[in-house]
Amino acid sequence: MRRARDTPGARAAAGTQAASEGGANAKKHRPWRRLRLPRLSALRLPRSRRGRRLAVQGLMALCVLALLPATWMRLGADARVGTTADAPAREVAMVFGAGLWKGRPTPYLAHRLDAAAELYRTGKVKVVLVTGDNSRVEYDEPDAMRTYLTERGVPDDRIVSDYAGFDSWDSCVRAKKIFGVDRAVLVSQGFHIHRATTLCRSAGIDAFGVAVDEPRDATWYYGGTRELAASGKAALDALFRPDPRFLGPQEAGVTEALASATP
Repeated sequence: MRRARDTPGARAAAGTQAASEGGANAKKHRPWRRLRLPRLSALRLPRSRRGRRLAVQGLMALCVLALLPATWMRLGADARVGTTADAPAREVAMVFGAGLWKGRPTPYLAHRLDAAAELYRTGKVKVVLVTGDNSRVEYDEPDAMRTYLTERGVPDDRIVSDYAGFDSWDSCVRAKKIFGVDRAVLVSQGFHIHRATTLCRSAGIDAFGVAVDEPRDATWYYGGTRELAASGKAALDALFRPDPRFLGPQEAGVTEALASATP
């Protein structure tokens, strides 16, 4: 609630008076004179040896807790991750979205799609399920992924789009519950594929992950660092198995695409 003296007229009068006083009095009205920065001396380690030891042990425990979900997923999925040459024959390949740039797949997403196209050309999969974000009219990952695949020889009727794959867990649950996928080859980068494989297995899919090779550039290291936080959420998803943001009715896209692939 505004105080009675805090009016435009009062503030103007106060400003005029401060400007006329000048000198030492004017310094009193400089707001930066009243700012107090936190002192570094306030951040101190415990003085006792025992206190310092407990602080270090607490920090180490936090680091272990932060790394635990990612370590669990890597160890649990490692035997189910390989290259396109290692991938077993499955009816469905599943490609996770990884962003668009000016309406086209980013380089990382393009590399995932290249691997999926290779799986199709070599006969290891019959249908490609592209799952990504279409929460805005101007942003359509699945359609951009479909266009990229058709340009590389994958028939349009062998591509199925999931427009509500807002994150990895949503994509896995929708693949199982909406599209009826029981077995699939998942395609993503190495820093993500262990989490994706773990989540899809938790959702009830017999999954094998193809890890797409990438140079160790800034994007790769950013993705690896991001996985630490994402793995914590993924562990909770695998444990509690929440419904995806949008579930919706069952769709026959994968079933129909497989029927068209049968001679």
